[in-house]
Amino acid sequence: MDIGIGLPNAVRGVERDGIVDWARRAEAAGFSTLGTIDRIAYPNYESLIALAAAAAVTERIRLMTDILISPLRANTALFAKQTATIDHLSGGRVVLGLAPGGREDDYELSELEFRRRGRAFDEQLEALPGLWGGEGGLGPTAKSPGGRPGVLIGGNNDKAYRRAARFDGWTAGGGGPDAFAAALAKVAAAWKDAGRDGAPRTAALSYFALGDDPEGAARASLGDYYSFLGDYAENIVAGASKDAATITATVAAYEQAGADELILFPASADPAQVDLLAEIVFA
Repeated sequence: MDIGIGLPNAVRGVERDGIVDWARRAEAAGFSTLGTIDRIAYPNYESLIALAAAAAVTERIRLMTDILISPLRANTALFAKQTATIDHLSGGRVVLGLAPGGREDDYELSELEFRRRGRAFDEQLEALPGLWGGEGGLGPTAKSPGGRPGVLIGGNNDKAYRRAARFDGWTAGGGGPDAFAAALAKVAAAWKDAGRDGAPRTAALSYFALGDDPEGAARASLGDYYSFLGDYAENIVAGASKDAATITATVAAYEQAGADELILFPASADPAQVDLLAEIVFA
């Protein structure tokens, strides 16, 4: 199983070193992927711009949105051009985890209909392959295999699994290793029903915090980011891995569940977190 690390693009107070220095350290440490999480109505760094900055200072590491709320990028041609550009500049390292999202305030701020997000997402997914293929003269040509960025679909319902079967696979939005394993069987069934050969690529995410005050970092970052969930935000704070033993157990559990990649997202923007995590997962 590959082990990636999230960029702290959605950690409050993130600055340049939390993207540029972090990306350099992550590649040097041997992580497979740099990931981003996405919001509009929040003081985070925008995902695609953050990945473009990371692409400029790295050569090998994959660049993944996990996930990007793509219907918020309502100009699909522009979105296709932006993502193809990053893929071209990075030498074919982009993987797009895409989903419609679930925050009404993100859609309200974007002046888009929240209730129509699923339909808008399906329309985008229908249009993107042609646009990436040069429809309407759009370019540049992406450098990923197949001439487009990789695409994993996020979501934990049958519609998401069917969408995933049209592209490269599925990325889980959380819920833990047991929930991942249960959903993976449904993803595999949808893949087979779509007449696809082989197996879908799968990814999962988990949160971590290390250093002098991991509990405080998790509470300040994850507690704030997920405050819209009310009391359930406390479960996310509590579920973050805060020591070496828990991180090791989490990695093992996702590998046992069948994930191709686990991306560990930070609750701190301190680039030292990269080295602390690497010492554990690559020991």
